[in-house]
Formats: sequence, C-alpha cells, structure tokens
Amino acid sequence: MSEKEPGGVPGGIGPGGTGPGGIEPGSVVRGADWYARDLSGQVFEQVELVDVDLTEAHATGATFDGCTFRGVRFNASVWTESAFTGCTFSRANLFDARFDRCKLVGSAFDDCRLDLLRVEGGNWSFVTLRRADLSGVRIEGARMREADLEGARLPGATVVGVDLSGAVLDGADLRRATLRGSDLSAVDPRTAMLEGAVVDPAQAVTLAEALGVVVAG
Repeated sequence: MSEKEPGGVPGGIGPGGTGPGGIEPGSVVRGADWYARDLSGQVFEQVELVDVDLTEAHATGATFDGCTFRGVRFNASVWTESAFTGCTFSRANLFDARFDRCKLVGSAFDDCRLDLLRVEGGNWSFVTLRRADLSGVRIEGARMREADLEGARLPGATVVGVDLSGAVLDGADLRRATLRGSDLSAVDPRTAMLEGAVVDPAQAVTLAEALGVVVAG
C-alpha cells in the first residue's frame, strides 16, 4: 500500500489514478490540501483519505469506489453526477456540502457533521446513517431504498419526494420535518417521532393505516 504525504496530489491527477501524480488503488492520502480542487472525471479505487481538505472542492462525474474518508473536510463542496459507492465516511465534515444526482449506494456515515447537507436526486439506497444528526438537511427527489436511518435525528429537515421504501426508521426523530411526497410506507408511527411533521393527505392515510386505523372514503 502506497502512501501520499501532506501536500497530496500535484495538479493533473491522471484518470483512474494513473499517470504523473496519480493516486493508485489501495493508496493512503494523509493531510493533503485539495481546497477548491476540481476533481471532475477522476477515479479513486480503494483509496483511504485521512484529514484531507476538500473544502469548496467540486466535481462532475468523479468516482470513488470503496474509499474511506477519515476526518476529511467536505465543507461547501459541490458534487454533480458523481459516485461514492461502498464508501465509509468517519468523522468527516460535510457542512453545507451538496450532492446533485450522485450515487452513494452502500456507503456508511459514522460520527459525521452533516449540517446544511443538500441532496438533489441520485441514488442513496442501502446507505447507513444510523443515529446521524440530519437536523435541517434538505433531501429532494432521491432514492433511499432500504437505507438505515435507525435513530437518525431529522427535526426540521426537508425530505421531499424521497423513496424511503424498505428503509429502517425505528426511533427516527422526524419532528417538524417536511415529508411531502416521500414514501413513508416503512415509517412506524409507534416508534418514530412525528410531532409537527408536514405530510400530504395520502401520507396521512398511510400513517393512519400503520396504526390500524380504517380510513373510510
């Protein structure tokens, strides 16, 4: 396993991690300053990034496959049509980060800061956000099938038009969250906290039926 020291990758990362300054699969990158770096089209495989600064970085079509982000700063970064598949985010800071039409299937977040996170579209199925603090985040039109949101805190969050079918939401705090148009078939109103949540009429029926209420037309 190769390791990059602070300073990280010089300009011109080669596609797929090849070429001068490239990040080879299985490498470890520590303390690199990639502030405002454009990573469009770059491919990282099984790379471990430790304490890397990706503040205000941006990319279209970047790919991170099986990567680990430890203590990485994603503050105010913007990712468009990029993939973070099977990745692990540990103690990462995603304050005000934005993901537009991105794929994060099978990724896991542990002890991460997610304030003001914005997600527009994309596929976040099978993502693990157990006990994550998602208060105030904005997620619209994304697929989050079978995501693990057990004990997640989403008070005041906007979760609109999101496919949450099969998701684990036991003990989730959805108080004051805006949930219009999202699939709430996996929400058990006996275990989730829903006080003040904003739902549409069809969702109200779904939640009532989950309590055994017979809704007459």
